Amino acid sequence: MKHILFFTFVLFTVQCGKDLSPFGGEPNVTPLPKRIKPEWPSPDWKVVTPESVGVSSAKLKLVEEYAFTRTGDEADRKGRRTDGLVILRNGKLIYEKYARNFKEDKVHLTWSVTKSILQAMYGVAVKQGLIKLDDPGYYHYEPLSRDEAHKKITIRHLLNMSSGLAAEEGYESGPLKSSVIAMLYTRGRKDMGSFCANLPLRSEPGTHVYYSSCDTNILSAILKKVYGAEEYDKLPFEQIFKPLGITNVTFERDGSGTYVGSSYLYMTARDLAKIGYLYLNDGVWNGERLLPEGWVTLARTPAPGYKTTPYSDDLAQDNYTAHWYANTGVPNRGIHEPWPDAPADTFAALGHWGQMLYVIPSLDLIVVRFGDDREKAFIKNDFLKLVKESVIR
Repeated sequence: MKHILFFTFVLFTVQCGKDLSPFGGEPNVTPLPKRIKPEWPSPDWKVVTPESVGVSSAKLKLVEEYAFTRTGDEADRKGRRTDGLVILRNGKLIYEKYARNFKEDKVHLTWSVTKSILQAMYGVAVKQGLIKLDDPGYYHYEPLSRDEAHKKITIRHLLNMSSGLAAEEGYESGPLKSSVIAMLYTRGRKDMGSFCANLPLRSEPGTHVYYSSCDTNILSAILKKVYGAEEYDKLPFEQIFKPLGITNVTFERDGSGTYVGSSYLYMTARDLAKIGYLYLNDGVWNGERLLPEGWVTLARTPAPGYKTTPYSDDLAQDNYTAHWYANTGVPNRGIHEPWPDAPADTFAALGHWGQMLYVIPSLDLIVVRFGDDREKAFIKNDFLKLVKESVIR
């Protein structure tokens, strides 16, 4: 009996240690340093001159020219098409401009930047002890129990876009081939989580990084089961938006009432900057810890599945983490950083057609860019290089 009790204790300790170890597994990044007396928007950002926080107005003009100079034919919706740009340093607003009928209080579709806000919702659930990263998904969501292969998919796998589910993310390939089109607009729109959970597997869970909106909407459906419909309805608004002073926001749902965590959150640029500022401050807002310790490290650590992913040239650019993007590269796989002219600690939430939230801890910068790019004319590295060069001290 003593041996059985000892074995049970060891097994319990190992399992707990697995989940409570550094959230990213084997991080390529160091935790963010604690910022000294950060300033908080109350309720909105303090507006100051760029020079007062060590940024050159003249250099910001170059950033503006790059972002807002139209390079393509408007009729064909080509070229760089920026709708809004907001830059903050040291917690203060130093630059803001809008185009194409947008303004500071008008919400913009964030597309897949929504995924990074859903990651914050998971941080809340983990902090509250309602879910663990290494829980199999089927513990909380019955559609993932369809067979033994699907039962291997964990919360961590889904956050790391490593579920192994055979989703097809291409928007242009049409609903017959594209699971994301079918999920959002045709066969799956009544219950996106269930539609995605019933896809077959293409690879062993955890071994293959493949960017998939399906993984995100399964995660959203899991949260609804964990919280129950009433508390789930309030989750993003009461636990994230309200503490940050965000009130002007729309979060669309599918036919089953599940938030479309992959795609359909609408926010203003100033409010999206608050999400970035929460992450810049390691999940703490105005002295209150909203996200668990280590959660932002998870957001800055490339997915473990890169170690075994047969990546393509496109995937090699991603540096996908847990619903964010990093700029670390994955050296042991020969994957370079996606923005070599930006600081190595840069991380980002990115969305379709040019939606961008950049957090640059070493420069104490938050950058939000909204756009409507229909071709790859807005080069992120070129833009970030100009932003970095605007900092003079």
